[in-house]
Amino acid sequence: MRWLRHALQAALGLLVLVVAAGVAMYALTPSVADAQARVRTMAHQDGASHLGAPVPRLFAESIVASEDSRFYSEPGVDPVGIARAAWMTVTSSGVDPGGSTLSQQLAKQLYTHGHTGLRNDAEQVGLAVKLNLHYSKQQILRMYADTVYFGHGFYGLYDASCGYFAVPPQQLSLAQASLLAGLVQAPSAYDPLKHLGLARSRQHYVLGRLAATGKVAPSRARAAAAAPLHLNHAGVRAC
Repeated sequence: MRWLRHALQAALGLLVLVVAAGVAMYALTPSVADAQARVRTMAHQDGASHLGAPVPRLFAESIVASEDSRFYSEPGVDPVGIARAAWMTVTSSGVDPGGSTLSQQLAKQLYTHGHTGLRNDAEQVGLAVKLNLHYSKQQILRMYADTVYFGHGFYGLYDASCGYFAVPPQQLSLAQASLLAGLVQAPSAYDPLKHLGLARSRQHYVLGRLAATGKVAPSRARAAAAAPLHLNHAGVRAC
């Protein structure tokens, strides 16, 4: 019990430090008014195309369920996720449990060049809050989908959809949308053209989250897990 009490105190202390650092970094971080311009710049550098299109419902539900289930109600950061991450860090020998919201992930892509560490993480917290004050949830999700890496050289949802399945995002099936949503955690490791078994395993996790959050019926999730993917084995954008 003494160890548990000390661990809890340490976790709470870490949470307070992260939140305090986030508040401080909010005042120090730059404006996010240029976020959409940064998306265009990144897309040009990465060769992504078809920016600004609405994110299809199946992919939006899949990415939110698996990456940030409180996306539509949180202010850019998830206190529950931060507390869980702090607790797991203390009790799991430094293992990173995640906990970043989609807004924090977007801030990481656009402003901190993908870097991690206490200072960068705190800066991402401040930037995530600013993104939510400046843009709608739909705009944030759109910018995220336009810049995130899906593996196999595909940046952005449109190129990933056309590259892996030879269809535009609006035509993705639930099986395909959930697989794409699963790739963002480890794009190279889950590349379905190279590691289909791992990609399928992650897809099943995403479908489980969709069922757990009530977005799809369990029976529909099971059907999608068994459905064919119709992969474009050429591995090049085909639409």
